[in-house]
Amino acid sequence: MAEENFKNSLSSKTLARLFPVGKDANNERGITSIYLASLSIVNGYASGVLNSIGQKIGARGRIECHSEVSFPNLKTSDRPDGIIIIRNGGRIVWSALIEAKIGNSTLNEEQICRYLELAKIHNFDAVVTISNQFAVLATHHPIKVSKKLTRRVDLFHWSWTYLRTQADYQLRVEENIDAEQKYILEEMVRYFDHKSSGVQSFDSMNKEWRNVCLKVKNKERLLKTTDEILNTVSAWHQEQRDLSLMLTRELGAPVNIKLSRAHKSDSEARLKDDSAFLCEKETLICQLHIPDAASVLTIDASLANRTISCSMEVLAPGDKKTTKARVNWLVRQFAKIEPGAIRVGAKWPGGSQITWSYLENLRDDPSTIQTENPNLVPHRFIVQTVLDMAGKFSGQRTFIEGLEKTVAEFYHSVGENLTEWVPPAPKFENARVEDILETAE
Repeated sequence: MAEENFKNSLSSKTLARLFPVGKDANNERGITSIYLASLSIVNGYASGVLNSIGQKIGARGRIECHSEVSFPNLKTSDRPDGIIIIRNGGRIVWSALIEAKIGNSTLNEEQICRYLELAKIHNFDAVVTISNQFAVLATHHPIKVSKKLTRRVDLFHWSWTYLRTQADYQLRVEENIDAEQKYILEEMVRYFDHKSSGVQSFDSMNKEWRNVCLKVKNKERLLKTTDEILNTVSAWHQEQRDLSLMLTRELGAPVNIKLSRAHKSDSEARLKDDSAFLCEKETLICQLHIPDAASVLTIDASLANRTISCSMEVLAPGDKKTTKARVNWLVRQFAKIEPGAIRVGAKWPGGSQITWSYLENLRDDPSTIQTENPNLVPHRFIVQTVLDMAGKFSGQRTFIEGLEKTVAEFYHSVGENLTEWVPPAPKFENARVEDILETAE
């Protein structure tokens, strides 16, 4: 957008204020003003957030934010909550309209479509929405709109929880953050965490969740195209995002959902495929990638068994020749923790089935995991915990509470201690070393 077009497009605007006053102080425009003002001040945080929608801030880059935006001949109800402008020197290189919702308010398809048209008319590059609705990626918008509307204008989405988590992450990993910027970011996080802000985490499954669980219990057929299945999978996708953000905050490292390339680029295909998987396997699955962890963390919610399992898998040490030695290598990693309900699965060469034994049993006798063939040694280990939720599994809130507690406890006891086996570096043969040394002399 050219500078002249920008000035001519708007009938009025107000610089985004860190502390808005008046009737807008505690509503959507108020929190949007606080957020946009913080974004325009804290450079490192802004770079991280805008990078999620493909915008990189160069050395000469500057972010300018406005709230209370209005356009000529536009209804008051259609007034965007703000705009973001990226400048390179004095030139505008990217701009976006901002539409925000707080509390239980959800985004409206018709309104978003009107904003996309508005952005097109006034040469904005994108529309960015912010609400308590979750999206696994900023490009996976929770509202589906016609692709015709996004040919010239991009559509992105951030959840308030994502924006709050990114701020928390920035505070924990940035060593050279300016004292004033750090204070502003801390105050923004504090404001977001207050119940009056309207920022919410995902804490409840969809209203059809109990009925879907009941159908599985009664062995009724699930249909992948029904609203109850699509809404259930959509809720599960939101909870996956919330789990990744929860772990990001707790660990101070960016935890991401592991997706196939096809699902990264197509949220509708992901919803369709996961709905089919739920109907066929009666299971919801999530995989989280945690930086420097021994493996991905796999979460399995079985509607048939009413259980939640967490597991990580590692390669068995190839330099150890017996089952006992390989099991002891694994067990030693958990010497300082209570075994609880942690169990270990062993994968074997050929067609042998996985064998299981609890960690406390393996401490006493590594052979309890041995397959029927005593000559085989395991080549991979699965470390797992399983929570049987029984009737609480079908509760919209109790399911989420049990899931998040189990994931946090599993990573604390297993993920933090589990290490992958690394083959030792190759060594010279002793005789060869002697020959080389003699030649050198």
